[in-house]
Amino acid sequence: MRADIMPITATLARFAAETRSESLPGEVPERALALASDLVGSIVRAAAEGETSTAVLTMLRNMGMDGEGPCTVFGMNRRYGAAAAALLNGTLGHSLDFDDTHADSSLHPSAPVVPAAFAAAELADASGQDLLAAIVFGFEVACRLGMALDPTAHYARGFHPTATAGNFGAAAAAGRLFGLNAAQMESAFGIAGSQASGSLQFLENGAWNKRYQVGEAAMKGLMAASLAAEGFHGAAEALEGRHGFLRGYSDGADPSRAVAGLGETWETLRIGVKPYPACRYTHAAVDGLLALRARHGLVADEVTRVSVGLHRNGMALVGDPADAKRRPRSIVEGQFSMPFAASVALMRGGFGWDDYDLLDRADVDVLCDRVETFRDESLEGLTHPFGATLAVEVRGERFVLRIADPSGEPETFPDAGALADKFDALAGPVLNSGSAALRARLAGLPGAKSVRVHFAAS
Repeated sequence: MRADIMPITATLARFAAETRSESLPGEVPERALALASDLVGSIVRAAAEGETSTAVLTMLRNMGMDGEGPCTVFGMNRRYGAAAAALLNGTLGHSLDFDDTHADSSLHPSAPVVPAAFAAAELADASGQDLLAAIVFGFEVACRLGMALDPTAHYARGFHPTATAGNFGAAAAAGRLFGLNAAQMESAFGIAGSQASGSLQFLENGAWNKRYQVGEAAMKGLMAASLAAEGFHGAAEALEGRHGFLRGYSDGADPSRAVAGLGETWETLRIGVKPYPACRYTHAAVDGLLALRARHGLVADEVTRVSVGLHRNGMALVGDPADAKRRPRSIVEGQFSMPFAASVALMRGGFGWDDYDLLDRADVDVLCDRVETFRDESLEGLTHPFGATLAVEVRGERFVLRIADPSGEPETFPDAGALADKFDALAGPVLNSGSAALRARLAGLPGAKSVRVHFAAS
């Protein structure tokens, strides 16, 4: 390695493989448990209602990958092999776009990391504490790589960081559970570097690629760790090298962000939970509209104009092109439409998964036409890119609001009751009384000697 190259790959590999679980601050694995449980609620609902589920399950059957195995897929009454379980849990967990987000990396950490960790834990017959520690290391690797890429530059190249950086996080979590040493973990990252993929092209037609490529990242990270455990020789300097991940996937990468404060600043504690099932860049504006609606008694039909200012990343995902964003016809298009999210908030006084019944309605189209978005440069260069500015015209009055951060960020992280309410709202219609039982089983993970046995009855 050249002296001028920072050894990012080796440093992260040592961190993920050698850091003692006992050294983690207590609130870090606790937060990992809360985030993993939040993802499971989305998995359960998507297993029953996700439009992608049938195609993925049929593909697995056609490929001979649907055989019985040791691994749980939440919301399904059977177990799968590890690779299929990671793919399914990852795809389902990301299908509702209700999964957590990390602002500085602009990615969803749980969807690729948690499914890989669960599959590896059940395959290795690991304990609940070991599972939670592995999830933490997976989060740290994924989020730090997302930051190092520079999300704006990564998006500009057309990449989806949840899938690309998430692949490495999945490998770190699975590798930790397989007991990889530092050299093997570095090989796992080397293998993951050849598998990192995820395109934003799904935005063009509301395609299902987004959720599938995240499930694939979970599966590929698991496979990379498994190969490394068997002595497979992976590429060196997979992150910082001449043809490495940070150079190949970004024009503005800052490798130092991947290791700054490593083991001292825990990105896991900076992950936020979503209150609405849509792209995080819509949430601040939705929060603002709900606040104005409640404060001033706004009625959707009386609103004549809504102007939403967004960070340039938000404009790329939920604002442009304006005409297409005002006419979402699929769930994915709705998840990435600021006009649709604003219309739902004004019409329903909230935004939950069931509100996608508003798609393709004439009265919603009328309201969407009254919503405009623009790049607000005052939102550039701030700590987080998820804020919004808002101007609403109604009954001859104009209300203006600036929302620095959406609700659910670490400073407003939901308490246990709010997390339980969200879980039951998603899993309850599928599991009925079993929703509380699954929540309790998840809450009991820290004391589980075997994750596999712990979920045997679920």
